[in-house]
Amino acid sequence: MARADRRRAGRLDAGLSKVPQVTAVFWAVKVLTTGMGETTSDYLARVLGPVPAVASAALLLAAAFIAQARTRRYVPAVYWAAVVMVSVFGTMAADVAHVALGVPYAASAFAFAVALAVVFWLWRRTEGTLAVETVCGGRREVFYWATVMATFALGTAVGDLTAATLGWGYFPSGLLFAVLIAVPAFGHRLLRMPPVLAFWWAYVLTRPLGACFADWAGVSRQRGGLELGTGPVSLVLGAVILAAVLWLTAAARRPRRAAA
Repeated sequence: MARADRRRAGRLDAGLSKVPQVTAVFWAVKVLTTGMGETTSDYLARVLGPVPAVASAALLLAAAFIAQARTRRYVPAVYWAAVVMVSVFGTMAADVAHVALGVPYAASAFAFAVALAVVFWLWRRTEGTLAVETVCGGRREVFYWATVMATFALGTAVGDLTAATLGWGYFPSGLLFAVLIAVPAFGHRLLRMPPVLAFWWAYVLTRPLGACFADWAGVSRQRGGLELGTGPVSLVLGAVILAAVLWLTAAARRPRRAAA
């Protein structure tokens, strides 16, 4: 394919992209979903029990993926519903591996990191790019969501590893990840870090960043938290996410109305 044709194809893919543009709002909502997923997972496991909670989350995740697969473009409500359910189920997957199966967080973090590397390798080898703006359905969307699942599970394991296993606590761990997530931003601007590498580096770190601060707000004071409760924290985060998604939905409709 000629270079001009590749450029036109890239613009076409971007125009039909089924994922949002990477903006400050995107990162803010992403961090909020990770925090909500952490506290919601803990709350449901305590109220419903581990098995019913995991089964319910799996069903809702499947429904969210089906809805996302049936869209032809990025729909904020559908996309972010899928991300929220990935966050809830990804947290449960990491927790089940540790609590039910007795797998240490260090081992599960390594396993999820390997899984993420394999998905990246397959995606790059098959599609030739890991750029999210080219995700417009088909195999690319499958690779994208497989990557998202792996990043959530990895981030959960890493966050629990620093906060619990290493004993650093939730708030100090959150500060650590806040510093680490700034590295790709400065690296991309100052050191010419490849944008795809910078994006996925930051994407992985949003999980432990949001989860650590959400846990800090929800868990008991004996565990180093504010003891606000996982249920109330989940409700507050859910309300903020809903408001953001409504705003994004309204913003997405403005260009189409202007064009009409």
